[in-house]
Amino acid sequence: MSRIAVIADDHGMYRMGLAFTLKDRLGFDNVEEAGSLDEALARLGETEGIALALFDLSMPGMQSAASLAAVRECYPALPIAVVSGSDSRADVLAALAAGVNGFVPKGLKDDELVAALQSIMDGAIYVPASLAYGAGSAGESAPSAGIDLSRLTPRQRDVLGLLVEGRSNKEIARALDLGHGTVKIHLAAVFRHLGVSNRAAAVAVAAPLLARG
Repeated sequence: MSRIAVIADDHGMYRMGLAFTLKDRLGFDNVEEAGSLDEALARLGETEGIALALFDLSMPGMQSAASLAAVRECYPALPIAVVSGSDSRADVLAALAAGVNGFVPKGLKDDELVAALQSIMDGAIYVPASLAYGAGSAGESAPSAGIDLSRLTPRQRDVLGLLVEGRSNKEIARALDLGHGTVKIHLAAVFRHLGVSNRAAAVAVAAPLLARG
């Protein structure tokens, strides 16, 4: 079966460049292009074999990153990412809270873009360096401010570390020799501690903290 991607962005030249990258560097056979959210939803509904969907936040029909929550609900297993010119931490966290697999800045160099998209297709959650290292729009506070990972139990810390690596619950259970139910309990405790409600947001908050050691 052909590997197909969908790019939803109202800038035709950017779509063209990104489509070339997907075909030339990431092995996609075909790329369906859309200039609005409605067009993207039509492509998703009409096309079989879609392996990746990329959405801009500023195109027609996109009210906010939260608009992608409905896309995630309809396509729970599809790798979905935002590709945006925004460096707003609020946009990043809103997109992750909607259930996307990553937030990719449009300003990334070609090799960085390829690596980001490949990591998303491999099952990891991609978080931009602007979030991890404290850049972003003026006046925004880091989402990790005031969070102390030392208050987690050693096992919760282990679970969180594997989550940040992009491991599934099944993989975490196997790596730590835990039951699936136990992993879910640890994750629930970690989410409460981080003040988040899903895996993607947990990765966004915890990744910079773990990177600092």
